[in-house]
Amino acid sequence: MIRPFRGFARILACALALGPAAALAGPDDDKAMAPGDAGITPGTSATTTTTSGDTLTRQYFGRTPHNLVVTLYTLTNKNGMSVSVMNYGATITSIRAPDRNGKLDDVVLGYDKFTPYLAMRDYFGATVGRYANRIARGRFTLYKVDYQLPLNDPPNSLHGGWVGFNRRLWNFEQVESDTPAVRFTYLSKDGEEGYPGNLYVSVTFSLNDDNELRISYSATTDKPTILNLSNHSYFNLGGAGSGTILADLVMLHADKFTPVDRTLIPTGEIQDVAGTPYDFRQPTAVGAHIKELDDRPQGYDFNYVLNKGYFSNYGLAATVEDPASGRRLDVYTDQPGIQFYSGNFLTGSYAGRERKRYVQYSGLVLETQHYPDSPNHDNFPSTVLQPGEEFHSTTVYKFSVEN
Repeated sequence: MIRPFRGFARILACALALGPAAALAGPDDDKAMAPGDAGITPGTSATTTTTSGDTLTRQYFGRTPHNLVVTLYTLTNKNGMSVSVMNYGATITSIRAPDRNGKLDDVVLGYDKFTPYLAMRDYFGATVGRYANRIARGRFTLYKVDYQLPLNDPPNSLHGGWVGFNRRLWNFEQVESDTPAVRFTYLSKDGEEGYPGNLYVSVTFSLNDDNELRISYSATTDKPTILNLSNHSYFNLGGAGSGTILADLVMLHADKFTPVDRTLIPTGEIQDVAGTPYDFRQPTAVGAHIKELDDRPQGYDFNYVLNKGYFSNYGLAATVEDPASGRRLDVYTDQPGIQFYSGNFLTGSYAGRERKRYVQYSGLVLETQHYPDSPNHDNFPSTVLQPGEEFHSTTVYKFSVEN
């Protein structure tokens, strides 16, 4: 949601507080290092324990081509569930959750080493922005000014451009909390990837003892801009690399979706899902109707209009169940839409953990967000962020088991 804010002074104050490390965001800075990570070198780690016994561990994960240190942060709760996030792309690399027998498995696609993330094009676990999803022809107009974005998904712009938030090194802040938490901050400069305004962004990851991963976003700007933030984790509740998600039962709390053209840009219509292969109002196997879709490659990659209302209402958006393991995932958000993607474009070219290939349908994505191409559709909820306003949004991924 967007709330009133008392001006741009906080952005400047934050940038000054970060000092030279604020330049971390830039891909051409070869000297900066995230605050607090100067002592993290190969083979070393540091662990902080909360009052409840949960832990936050920091460890060296690699270096970027510009010699910047990449650090991996692992949040672990008293149940043994853990979430690992790196400061490159504010990216979730691992979520280890128990099955019905208490066995922990990694339930998101990712890698045990940093290097593969540099070549990877599928946004595994990344924070995506400035604008998650697609903008038609990379163009939008804001207050009579036309803007052109990179066409990194021809003929459109996708997930912020060639060097979106997923390819930036974020600053790290430790959060004082009863549960393990980390916060990443990033200053996206005016004109970066074609977007207007200096945008100060933060994203906080926290894990509680109810096995809830909470992702909280905030942002401010000094010029009118557009903003759409999301996380791009691929979930496989049977275990990453264990097979496809076609047997997983998905339920989406959405009576309507936004149909798209051949380039996956919304037509502007908001259509009922009833009587179509897009209907997930009841728990339905991902593969139940996938062969009825006309898309190539065949599969789901659609924005669903959540029933809970536009933007200000926080509520349950989606549920996924894996019958084999008993794992269940409930997704809560205050965003107006959720993009359901069934991993159609995965080809098996990436070998993940234990050299397992991520083939087509190896994972599903549930991106809580605004609608694709919203700046070009007046009937979609606005994604404009104004100076003097503060953007806030929260998404929770809750893990449990069904017996």
